[in-house]
Amino acid sequence: MEPVCPLDFRYGRNEMKEVLNHRARVQRCLDVEAALARAQAAVGDIPKAAAKEITRKASLKHVSMERIEEIERSVRHDIMAMVRVLSDECGKDAGKYVHLGATSYDIVDTALALQMRDALDILEGSLDSLIMALSDKAGRYRDLVMVGRTHGQYAVPITLGLKLAVWVAELRRHKRRLKEMRPRLLVGKMSGAVGTGAALGEHAFEIEGLVMKDLGLGAEEAATQIVQRDRMIELFCNLSNLSVTIEKMATEVRTLQRSEIGEVSEPFDESRQVGSSTMSHKRNPITCENITGLSRTLRGFLIPEFESGIQWSERDLSNSSTERFVLPHMLILADDIVSKMTDVISGLVVSQERIERNLEEAGEVIMAESVIMLLCGKGMGRQEAHEVTRKAAMEYYSGKPYRQVLLRERSVKELITEEELDSALDPKNYIGKAAERVDRILKSRSP
Repeated sequence: MEPVCPLDFRYGRNEMKEVLNHRARVQRCLDVEAALARAQAAVGDIPKAAAKEITRKASLKHVSMERIEEIERSVRHDIMAMVRVLSDECGKDAGKYVHLGATSYDIVDTALALQMRDALDILEGSLDSLIMALSDKAGRYRDLVMVGRTHGQYAVPITLGLKLAVWVAELRRHKRRLKEMRPRLLVGKMSGAVGTGAALGEHAFEIEGLVMKDLGLGAEEAATQIVQRDRMIELFCNLSNLSVTIEKMATEVRTLQRSEIGEVSEPFDESRQVGSSTMSHKRNPITCENITGLSRTLRGFLIPEFESGIQWSERDLSNSSTERFVLPHMLILADDIVSKMTDVISGLVVSQERIERNLEEAGEVIMAESVIMLLCGKGMGRQEAHEVTRKAAMEYYSGKPYRQVLLRERSVKELITEEELDSALDPKNYIGKAAERVDRILKSRSP
């Protein structure tokens, strides 16, 4: 059968897919079964030889995926199919102890925690690479003055370094959130059908503790049949939040790459890349547009997981099908957009010529705030200074030179000299602590 999901052939990095694919899920379920057997042997509930044999056979080298799928078509239960195949591989003496006292989601939820842990390791590595690329560019363009924009209009000067450093600080916060939630997210359960642990007997707490210690996970304090979904919801909210930042970055690059702006652009392979099937001159920001679409797709998976947190009594099956989509898709997409943005930033093309030209074309009127502060420093009231410069700006937009209009005002001429006005109208003299703020962010060791 040909693949249908674009993750199978178009999007996502293989490293992340290998952690989250179906085979990886089954292998981690086998890992949990083996850990359970070892714990039960440690407390004396099953023979140590049986635990050793279960551990040896709990691998896809021995457990056939084809056989699991064959049995599942008959019994319509994936974990039961896996348990039967593993039991058969272990033989009669050891096989009878496989899955003893456990319920399916003791295995599934604990296995999902293992997958999420490995996936987060990869994602955090991707974030580190993006932060490093951004930090390098922020330092390089620390002092490059450009026109700032608010509401799509010229504002006051900023530096490209500060624009990029803002993203560095924001991504560090995302990384910190991912780290901080790990103890809440990375937990498993071994407490049976409704969370009482009755089938595990008097050693239930000890068995659960041994399993989770063996696997390097925390334990759900109080489970029903499943680990409570507020934990996964937190992960998916954090991934959605991260996607907003990545899309914001992509949108800014796309905006500044517009033909009439042309200040920065994503990398474009001029030797072979095609921008359009008909307009051969095009150099479209396809990576940033791709990031935008995938970010929105990622966030679209958030609502189904919120709904999965609502279960009938101790559990129903409504979350199972949902999470088979949501978990791998959100993690693969998150890693994909971070990796693609790293490529964009690493190869970011900066046109200093266009930046300087746009700053000049913005005109002296964008320095109105600078003039206000100069006039206030000379004794004029803030509101009066604002009105004087506002009126001058309105005349500027009707075609009159801003500087001349200002100097025509007696209240202005009485307070400042032409040389002082020249200095106030120079964008390079009005970037405040932009460079120092970049330095502070880059020197910070906050994760």
